[in-house]
Amino acid sequence: MSVVRLLLRHSDRVFCVPRQGTGRLDLPMLEAVSDDVDGTAAVRELVQRITGEHTGMHFIGAVRNVVEAPADGYDWPAPVAHFGVWASDATPMADGTWVRLDDDEHQLRDRHWYPLVS
Repeated sequence: MSVVRLLLRHSDRVFCVPRQGTGRLDLPMLEAVSDDVDGTAAVRELVQRITGEHTGMHFIGAVRNVVEAPADGYDWPAPVAHFGVWASDATPMADGTWVRLDDDEHQLRDRHWYPLVS
């Protein structure tokens, strides 16, 4: 697992935070370290950071990103990287924004994880 993401959902809205570098809103994420093969340790840390808890999460699924010839600056393993999504019913304590899944302003439909939650 290269990256873990946390899905906090309330009806048709999801909790988002700004991405580092671009500022675009996205699900909270944390990179997994190489010895955290399934992302379990990373997602526990992420849930703790965002909600103040470290339990009550469940795996939604993973997206496989296949890049045969990565361009310079591509940060993930190639040719295959996995991005996992976990959900929790906890309430966020971190700063962020609730965004409707169909909000055209934030264009969440273009995110890798969108098919897992739509």
